[in-house]
Amino acid sequence: MKWFVYASALILLAPVVDQFPDAVNGVWLALVLIATSTAIGIAVLKYRLYDIDIVINRTLVYGPLTATLALVYLGGVISLQYAFRALTGQGSQFAIVASTLAIAALFNPLRRRIQALVDRRFYRRKYDARKTLEGFSARLRDETDLAALNAELVSVVRQTVQPAEVSLWLRPDPAAKSGGDEETGGQHH
Repeated sequence: MKWFVYASALILLAPVVDQFPDAVNGVWLALVLIATSTAIGIAVLKYRLYDIDIVINRTLVYGPLTATLALVYLGGVISLQYAFRALTGQGSQFAIVASTLAIAALFNPLRRRIQALVDRRFYRRKYDARKTLEGFSARLRDETDLAALNAELVSVVRQTVQPAEVSLWLRPDPAAKSGGDEETGGQHH
């Protein structure tokens, strides 16, 4: 709000600037518009207002998705209408229904594919983390050594999440308990 208020304060100069020729008024109006737009941009980017990363991500995904689906829909309607006219001599509502069903079937697979492309291109860290976790998941199925699995898990967490500190606490096997109550053991890495 502070950035916006500073830029908007220029509007208070309107009575003073109104006394000058029209050329000065035009320059002043352009300055007010540029200052206000810049202030909003700085505030949004600096303070991460409105989850701008999410807005940008969704724009990068749903813009191409919408354009692609619109082209597929129009192409489907036009080509099917042309085919029906060639076969029957008249158009059919089936072309619109079939194109709409094709769009509905394509939406999620195409959205996932575009999202993966955007993540790979613009959100590399997120994409790399996902690939690392997928690789760990594949190795997890084959690993039988608990110590190696612990080390691998800690390594994957460090690489993907990048915390300041990682701890892995394992519950002791109830069958292996010998008599008294033992505390839960832990490994600190």
